[in-house]
Formats: sequence, structure tokens, C-alpha cells
Amino acid sequence: MRGGAVPHAVGVSNDEFRAALARLAAGVVLVTAHEPPLSQDGPPGEDAGMTATAFMSVSLDPPLVLVSLRNGSRMDDLLLEQPLWAASLLTENQRQIAGRFSMKGRISDRLLFADTAHRRGELSGAPLIEGALATLECRTEQRVVAGDHTLVIGRVLTAELPGGESGPLLYFKGRYRQLGQ
Repeated sequence: MRGGAVPHAVGVSNDEFRAALARLAAGVVLVTAHEPPLSQDGPPGEDAGMTATAFMSVSLDPPLVLVSLRNGSRMDDLLLEQPLWAASLLTENQRQIAGRFSMKGRISDRLLFADTAHRRGELSGAPLIEGALATLECRTEQRVVAGDHTLVIGRVLTAELPGGESGPLLYFKGRYRQLGQ
């Protein structure tokens, strides 16, 4: 066994699994949602965001996408209560946004959104990142618990292409990359 890695019952360790899947390039998406206020008289709800690389198209008819969320994460908890959310497919020039929303122990999302150019989705109320390759507003159709993650399948309600000619931001071998790197 390499490096003291603990094998699973079927023989693949966490480290081996991570190393193998790190060689699968993935697009980088910022998943966002707006937490509704607790009451009509109370303070307004807050925005939440998280960087995701486990995001994919599921179906054309109906238009469905899937995002994988760590069980018990703030976004998992929020999307359990709030069925409307959004995804902004990030460009190679938006590496800083991806990094800021993926940091552990980061500052509040409210402060992160204050420094991030965005507009509010008309249907979801979620932040949509300005200049993204594409933005999608979604409504949760199904949740599937899969190991330590939950797969959230969302019906795409709107799709826009606000980005220019920038390429996609990719995640490969543990780093953000651009096409051709």
C-alpha cells in the first residue's frame, strides 16, 4: 500500500481514487441561491455561493443539469429548503471568483458577493455572475444521496450567454487551468 493510504473494502484507497479522478478535466461553475427571509418582518435573506466542478448536463428534453453537493454543506442544506438556484459557468478570467468561493473558512458570502459583479436572476432570485460563459436558473427536480454527496438534479428554467469570447475555466490535477495549458 502506498503512503499509508487506507483501502476501501473493494481495494481502492481515498488517495488512489482522488489521484485518478484528478486527471479528469472539469469545467468550473459557481452555484448560487438566495436564502429567503425567515419572516416578512425580519431581515432579508442572504445569498450563498459555492464553486463546483461536479456539474453536468443530464437531459435535453426536459432540460436538466446535475450538481454534486457535499452532504451537510451550507449549499446542500439551503437547496433542501430552497428549490430555486442558479449556475454561472465561469470563464478563464474568473479564476479568482472560483478560488474565493471554494476557500474553507472564507469570509461571509455577503462580503464575497459585494466584491463580485453580478445581477439577480429574475426567476430564482439567485446571483448570476456577470461575464460568465453562460448562466442557468434552475428548479430542483430530484435529490439523490450518493455516498458523502447529494446529487441535485435541476430543471433549467432560463439559459443565457452573457460571456464574450473567453474560454472556459477548467480544473485539472488540483489546479485551475485554461484550455491549452
